[in-house]
Parts: sequence; C-alpha cells; structure tokens
Amino acid sequence: MRGTRTGGRALFVTVNLLFLALIAATMIVPLWNAVVVSLSSNFGSMQPGIQMWPRQFSVIGYKTIWTVLNLWQPFENSVIVSVFGTTIHVLLASLAGYALAQPLLPGRRVITSVILISMMIPFEAIMIPFYVTIQELGLLNTLVALILSGAVSGFSILLMRNFFQSIPNDILDAAEVDGAGHFYRLWRICMPLSKAGLATVGLFEFVGRWNNLLATVLLINDSSKDTLQVALNSLVNQGSAASSGELVTTNVKMAGIIIAILPLLFAYPFVQKYFVKGIFLGSTKE
Repeated sequence: MRGTRTGGRALFVTVNLLFLALIAATMIVPLWNAVVVSLSSNFGSMQPGIQMWPRQFSVIGYKTIWTVLNLWQPFENSVIVSVFGTTIHVLLASLAGYALAQPLLPGRRVITSVILISMMIPFEAIMIPFYVTIQELGLLNTLVALILSGAVSGFSILLMRNFFQSIPNDILDAAEVDGAGHFYRLWRICMPLSKAGLATVGLFEFVGRWNNLLATVLLINDSSKDTLQVALNSLVNQGSAASSGELVTTNVKMAGIIIAILPLLFAYPFVQKYFVKGIFLGSTKE
C-alpha cells in the first residue's frame, strides 16, 4: 500500500515537472529566438522558421536601432516616465496606506470600500474623463501627463496598508511615547520595515509603466514625446521607418524588443528576494 502511494507521488511529481517544463519552454524559446534573430544579419534574420543560433552573426540590428531609427529618445522618455512615475506612486501609496492602517482613522471601513470599488473600474471606462481632465490642466503632449497617469492605485494602497499593519504596535507605541509624530514613524520606522512591500509595489508599477502603451497613445501627439512601447509598436507594424526610409528587417525589430525588456531583466534579480515575501504578506487580510 505504501509502495503504491510512493509510486503515485512519483508519477504526480513527474507529470508536474513535465508540465512546468512545457510552460517554461513556451516562454524561453520565443525569448531565445528573439535574441538569436536580433544577432543575425539582415539576410539571415529573414529566413523562415525558429532560429536557435544566429545565422551570419551580426549586430547590425542594434546599430540600425540606435543610429538610423534613433530609438534613444523614446528609450529616454520611457526611463523618465517609469522612474519618476514609480517613485511618486510608491510615495503616495505609502502615505495612503499608512493613514489607512491607523485604527482610529474616522471612516476607515468606508474609505477601504471606496478603494475596493475603484479597483473594479477599468481604465477604459474612465478614459474620456481622464483625457478631459488632463486637457483642462494643460498637460497634453507632456511627459508630466504620463507620470501623473496612474499616480496611485487602490491595489498598492491596500498592499502597503497590510504591510504597515503587520508591524508590531509595541514599536510604534514606544516611538509615540518618545514624542515621534506620524511622519517620523512612517519614514524612520514603517518604511524601513516594509522593504518587501515597497519593492513589490515598485516592481509592479515600474513594469506597468514601462509596458504602458495606451496612456501614451491617448495623451501624446508629439512624436518626440513617444515612449519606447509606442516606438516599438510603430517599428513592428511598419515595413520601413517613414522618417528615414530605412527598411526595417526582422533583426531590427527583434533588437528593439530585446532593448525594451533588458531593463526589466536587470531590475528583477535585485528585487526578487523581496517579491515573494511582499506578495505573501501583502495578501493577508486585516
């Protein structure tokens, strides 16, 4: 009987490993193919089929991206929008989360309910009012509009609230007895003890902003303010770069895609150790 259970468990583990390996392959193979094609020559990249090794190794795709198609400007815009937007988002989410974590806050449950309701409304439903608001503020065609877009979200506020609530009250009470105010307790006690939450919120927001296409299409008409995703969208959907007349071959498109995901690949290992803890603690209920 015990042997049957052991055999069943081994079969279960084997099937799980095969299933996970299959899922991993569906993600790794396209990424590897993109890397390989981006490092192929113009002619080699036009060959049909999945390539697992560069045909006629060349970095002409990356040179074309930077020197001919001038992808540097959209890249710089994406960095500005993502870095400043993420910083503002984390700060606002921390401030709101700390306020919401205070047990004596009047109407705390009502505020929490309003935040939960706001999370059920998709951006597409408020797109027109949002556009009109940005227009009335005179921020159309500016990077400020993209930075302020999604300046804070209900998900981030509730995540930070849960983190602050997990901090032992004895620590905060001792600080209050010593005369520490709310801002001191937030910046000097709560924030340092919530690195996992800050990293989780920051990573989610940075990835969302870096990949955001809709807000830029909606708010920006000046091509010099385009972000990287808009530039890549134009690059992939066009057979040639209209401004330069340069033929956009497959290796050029793949080079643009690799450049777009490199910052995320570099950032993730530094926050990965906080990420799992952040999701686990942030999901605990009040």
